[in-house]
Amino acid sequence: MAIARLVCLGLLFVLGLARLAEAQNAASLFIAADMVRGPGGSGPVCVLSSRFMRKEEVAWRIRVQDISGKELDNKGLKGVVVELSDGQKFPARFGGHPPKEPTAYLWSTAWVIPDDYPTGTFNYKVVATSLDGTTQTWEPVNTKASLLTIVAGTFEPAK
Repeated sequence: MAIARLVCLGLLFVLGLARLAEAQNAASLFIAADMVRGPGGSGPVCVLSSRFMRKEEVAWRIRVQDISGKELDNKGLKGVVVELSDGQKFPARFGGHPPKEPTAYLWSTAWVIPDDYPTGTFNYKVVATSLDGTTQTWEPVNTKASLLTIVAGTFEPAK
């Protein structure tokens, strides 16, 4: 009986070590993202917002870090994509922001809301793919104020 108990404990210990090694080998990525108003919208550029009219540009700014806190660029990741809840995907690119005289380097992508897009609140997520093909997903807090909201009306630039 004591031998069987020791064998079982030994087996559980070995299985636990295998899981620990597997977890340590997993590529842990940490994602931080926000939504801002793109150029030519109804308000100032690059200001945090979750509410947009049709024909406005939604821009996502994204930072991805590895487990040590190092920010990952296009040499450290295969890619970053923003996915809307309706299935649309917007690949992000890594670069300086603002483009002419960068003060920060980050991943970004944008989308001009079509004039026939429905109004309402939509979820989105950011998916980062590491060099080994593993992915990490980030989603905003699931409250209306944090999600992409398309409000009635169509943005018409001033003439």
